[in-house]
Amino acid sequence: MGATLELPLSRRQRINAQPLAIQQYAKAPKPTLYIGIFATWLATVIWFQPRLLMLLDMAYSPGSRLALWAFILFINFAWLYGIYNIGVVLFALFYNRFGKQKNAAATVELTDYPAVAILYTTCNDFVEESVVSCVRQDYPNYTVYILDDSSDDTYKQRVDEFAARYAGLVKVVRRPDRKGFKAGNMNHGLSEVATQEPYFAIADADEILPPDFLGKLVAVMEADPSCGFAQANHRANPYSTSPLSKSLGVGIDIHWKWYQPLRNDYGFVMFLGHGALLRRKCWEEIGGFPDIVSEDLGFAIHVREKGYRGRFVEDVVCYEDFPDTVRAFRIRHMKWTRGTSEFLSKKMGWLLKARHISWTEKLDILFPTLNLPLTLLYFAFMINANLVLPWFFGQPQDVTFVLGGDEYRLPMITLDPRFQVIYGWDFYLITLLTFFAPVLCFVLELAPRPLKLFKFLSHSTALYAALSPLSSMGVLAYMISGKAFFLVTGDTRQAEYKGKNRQGNLLTQIRSGWRDFLAKSHPDTRLVQGFEIATAVVFGLAALVMFQISFLGLCLAFLLLPLMHHIKWENKLLRGIVYLPFALIIAGVVLSGFSVFGMKAVFFGYGFHF
Repeated sequence: MGATLELPLSRRQRINAQPLAIQQYAKAPKPTLYIGIFATWLATVIWFQPRLLMLLDMAYSPGSRLALWAFILFINFAWLYGIYNIGVVLFALFYNRFGKQKNAAATVELTDYPAVAILYTTCNDFVEESVVSCVRQDYPNYTVYILDDSSDDTYKQRVDEFAARYAGLVKVVRRPDRKGFKAGNMNHGLSEVATQEPYFAIADADEILPPDFLGKLVAVMEADPSCGFAQANHRANPYSTSPLSKSLGVGIDIHWKWYQPLRNDYGFVMFLGHGALLRRKCWEEIGGFPDIVSEDLGFAIHVREKGYRGRFVEDVVCYEDFPDTVRAFRIRHMKWTRGTSEFLSKKMGWLLKARHISWTEKLDILFPTLNLPLTLLYFAFMINANLVLPWFFGQPQDVTFVLGGDEYRLPMITLDPRFQVIYGWDFYLITLLTFFAPVLCFVLELAPRPLKLFKFLSHSTALYAALSPLSSMGVLAYMISGKAFFLVTGDTRQAEYKGKNRQGNLLTQIRSGWRDFLAKSHPDTRLVQGFEIATAVVFGLAALVMFQISFLGLCLAFLLLPLMHHIKWENKLLRGIVYLPFALIIAGVVLSGFSVFGMKAVFFGYGFHF
């Protein structure tokens, strides 16, 4: 863990005097979900492994054998993640019908109202509508602390003017430096100013809390002393005027609905960094928020080791803004990628050895958190499947088209016919399920509205499915530098990166760009965008040569994403083009199903990131 927070001796003495019985209250979740996931995956591996291993008979050199082994191992791993997503969705169907009511959170009728500190964190992204929701709570005993890390005097002035309108209820807290990013900001506020309240809530700069937020969550915490934090539900802000939010905000709603509630009883409830009420005693026991970018997840695992658990409260719904531009979306994703990489680097070993966190909880933490860093593995698979395997096992072949009575020949490369040994209806089915598993909940939720489903999946493909090169850059940069930086999504001052490296000679620019890449991998930098475009071109040429229609659609998404960094989402030409990647991917899936031209397209492994 990062630097621990120094607590007054008297407080430490009170903490140490707490009875250990508190740690017996928070029961471990049921392991049923993960037993089912691994049992299904093991059966799948056993069923298909003989056919996959037959591919090794084609190896004729160490390099070709290594490429085949990489192909086989990745397929097995992709099935595990596909079955995980399918298992969660199927379990959610069962839980929503039978388990949720039976396992509803216990509450008490409040007769006493313990003091609550609402921490509103901001850094050049103050949103008055959001902080107004903090001061209009139907709860009689709270104080709003605006933890202002802004460097822009305009935002500072707006914060001060707002606080002056609510004197006595709102206090502004500023610190001399930004050490520790958001974690350091909150630790400073809780140790220097908000020192007495037994509970504190955290609100992001763009978050809107419902008026009953404190009343309902305090009732949950008071009813269960083993509850370390209560995480509220979230929905995309329905009042947002952003075209991008209107296109993709529904994804937030659906994902929270399907993936979060069942964690109360079958997984690990994560503190998601905002829209939650936390017990100060837990914060004190672990020595404050850990000094990492993913301080929310670090807090959750450390309080769990102390014997507490989180609770997801579905009927308390906060609104949050989806990024209003593709640039902001990409900045947020890079923050998540490097922050998650840092969490796994610094905390994964500790987590695996934790004595009071069950293996069910450990798995429920690792599956979603490994998803972003493992994008580098998916990227390596794309290189192997679309460049390395064709190099070792590709064969020239002409495809003949007859159009209007005229015959056309298209030279291309196909894989060795011996790859056909793995194909069959069952292999095609498991590949299809693996491919669509990450978006299964969206398909089920929007199936009654097929046009909206098609639009949402098309828009998601253009953004989420195209993130692999960007994610890979973030993971590589963290592996080299060992550092993560808290990029503020709503901080428009970060535009400085657009022109920062254009001064000086070419060598100076290259050195400056490389240092920025290692430090933050900011999506504004030309190095990051250039890599994405180069990836799209190289893989796109391979897709054309091998007639990989689905992969060609993905490559088009790779190319569009860095271009959309500079183009508004509402651009009419762009809004038409973004449908093309998904249309090509679906066309490739259909062609694979019908085995057109006797080929089998490798279209799995290019999933969506939610």
